[in-house]
Amino acid sequence: MAIEKGIAHRAGAFKQSNKEHKHGRHRSKGSISVTTKGKVSVKNISKRNKRELNREQRRNQSVQIRQNKRDEVLAKKRSLGGMEFAPFLICVVPLNKDIDPNTALTLLCQCDEEAIVSRTTTGVTNISMPRFKQRFQFVVQDKDHDFAVLDTLKVADTVLFLLSAATGIEDREAVVDDWGNSILSTSFAQGLPTPLVVVTDLESIVPKKRNEIKQDIQKIVNKWLPNEKILVLDKNVDGVNVLRKIGNQKQKSVLYRDHRPHLFGEEIEYVPDSEGTLGTLKITGYLRGTALSVNQLVHIPGLGDFQLSQIDAPNDPHKFDKSKDKNLDSENQAVIRVLERCDPTKQESLDSENIPNPMDAEQTWPTEEEMETAEKEQKLKKVKKVPKGWSDYQAAWIPDEDAEFVLDESEEENDEDEFMDAMSEEQSDEEDNYKDSDTVAESEVAVNDDKYDKDLDIHAEKQALEKLKAAKSDRDFPDEIDTPLDTPASVRFQKYRGLESFRTSPWDPKENLPSDYARIFEFQNFYRTKKRVLKEQEDKDGALPGWFLTVHVKGVSQLLWTNFQETKAPITLIGMFPYEHKMSVMNVVLRRTHNYNLPIKSKERLVFQCGYRRFIVNPIFSSHTNGRKHKFERYFQPESTSVATFYAPIQFPPAPVLCYKEVNNKLVLIGTGSLLSCNPDRLVVKRIVLSGYPFKIHKKSAVIRFMFFNRNDIVYFKPVKLRTRMGRTGHIKEPLGTHGHMKCIFDGHLNSQDTVMLNLYKRVFPKWTYEDLIVSCVKDSMEN
Repeated sequence: MAIEKGIAHRAGAFKQSNKEHKHGRHRSKGSISVTTKGKVSVKNISKRNKRELNREQRRNQSVQIRQNKRDEVLAKKRSLGGMEFAPFLICVVPLNKDIDPNTALTLLCQCDEEAIVSRTTTGVTNISMPRFKQRFQFVVQDKDHDFAVLDTLKVADTVLFLLSAATGIEDREAVVDDWGNSILSTSFAQGLPTPLVVVTDLESIVPKKRNEIKQDIQKIVNKWLPNEKILVLDKNVDGVNVLRKIGNQKQKSVLYRDHRPHLFGEEIEYVPDSEGTLGTLKITGYLRGTALSVNQLVHIPGLGDFQLSQIDAPNDPHKFDKSKDKNLDSENQAVIRVLERCDPTKQESLDSENIPNPMDAEQTWPTEEEMETAEKEQKLKKVKKVPKGWSDYQAAWIPDEDAEFVLDESEEENDEDEFMDAMSEEQSDEEDNYKDSDTVAESEVAVNDDKYDKDLDIHAEKQALEKLKAAKSDRDFPDEIDTPLDTPASVRFQKYRGLESFRTSPWDPKENLPSDYARIFEFQNFYRTKKRVLKEQEDKDGALPGWFLTVHVKGVSQLLWTNFQETKAPITLIGMFPYEHKMSVMNVVLRRTHNYNLPIKSKERLVFQCGYRRFIVNPIFSSHTNGRKHKFERYFQPESTSVATFYAPIQFPPAPVLCYKEVNNKLVLIGTGSLLSCNPDRLVVKRIVLSGYPFKIHKKSAVIRFMFFNRNDIVYFKPVKLRTRMGRTGHIKEPLGTHGHMKCIFDGHLNSQDTVMLNLYKRVFPKWTYEDLIVSCVKDSMEN
């Protein structure tokens, strides 16, 4: 076809445009628009719908955002300790038992002539400073009651650590004694509020040595608080500086405390009911944290969980007017306003456990034919015992040569079987020799050592030695046990199963659950529920933080309150989230401390402080690893990290965890950590290892002995894979003879010094031993 003269060809929309060479030169907007030929990306089209700001408008927008954030921070800082908000709550803690904190508190009360000082019946000292327009509350707890100090630190805004320069003249390390070190370690593990370190008695030192002693004390403080500068408290001017520092320093955030409403009791009143043994406890103080609703549950350490009946708003007795220089409510303090009364339809229940219905598992009533068949099966003589609650998968491990299955009456194995250790004759002889030498030593004791022997518990010493031996054996030969000679291995280990791979083999978390699992509560998505609960707490209606309130706690036992008063412990009220009164399976991560060097056995009685709650349980320990299955640990070894699992009320993380053990009638801190999850489906799998030794080796084939002692056990465990210490894998081919020898095939040449192992697994569960640490236990710890 001929092209007409004077008409040029124009490329269409689908003309191919090749990529240009990257010459490295900058392209202008005009060249880019020419290249694109009017084509616009989808991102640019979407941006056109938004308002486009020029450079000046963007600058103004960033300035406004920055100014709003600054104003928010300043408003929050100015509200702390102000006239319309709660005063600073300071807990005075000496780091040496020889220091009297009341001396320093007296100096703080007398440092300003215009200060208004008052004391409550519970020992709270209120200081109002007109010159700073701030208010302060100081609390001093008994040094012999560690739990009282910890409970006060849970709700305090600032902790004032006291040091004395006079105690460090001869020995600088004596400035902080053992009690001070323990308080520091526990308070750090629990969640330390805003710290402030003050040194007293510096004026009693020779002027030439004051600066040197102060520098030495600063070095000691830097080990615990590297960014904290110490202050001196010897004069009135020093007291004013300390109060100014408390009012101006940046407050440290403690998440598990700030997310919940909390109140420190300044005035306490108990009103018994007209009938019955219960009463109402009225707690008056300043609300801190978040809003408190009358329909939510509250927790009082040492007393337990309770419901509220109403919340009152009395006039603030510590409020003052700077112009008049007196209290505003001095003439009219009896006015009380009722803020909120409880609504029984909206109030949370105190039911902590689910009540299972035993008829839920029943489907239909058996027919006559089924009952006759069951009677005939019961008359059969040939039976095979199986553990109670076994599934079809587990029952398949036992060969059923036309045998019927019956339930085993024993639900759990004996504790001796649970923690069975391989002990040779030499070890038993060593124990006998130890006992003989012990008796000889007792006969040769000198008269001067009688007093020492009276204080020494020989039985406890022997138990500690046995525990050390068992823990050492478990550490050197983990999970290895001896196959019993008098009991078939197929019966002794019938609750165990073999796994192709511990990491990838499937295990149903809902299989063969104990009856206690019917009493607990479980979340479909725990972290999504936590996010929703925290969001609801921020938008909750009720008494706002900073208000002076009187909270009516109903249902407090009169006997419980009488015993609690004898302990002289502080009253701290903490608001609980929804579901935090329900029981579930809790998992906490623990790290061993250096206070206790002996191993801790699983299912041993321990005292836990998880967040605001304190209780007694018998946990089981497991490895802190990724994956769905976690190996059970018989001992919580020193200098190790493990996960403790137990039944306890639900809590939402973050929550610090402290673990104590009772040693010689005293509680010793053995571990610290944090709350991991609330997950009943966490698989804690116990492993046992049966070991055998090569007898004859021919290339990849070998005869193994001492793993089993009869032919039936070899046939029973034939499907389980074998492993060796040197990394070989294999399987049982056939039994040889009737005394436990078996022919095995491996993936390589077997070493004569190698050990053949067979791994078996079963899931373990904690025992329901939860017990609230309330008045009786706190009273015992104080007496000790």
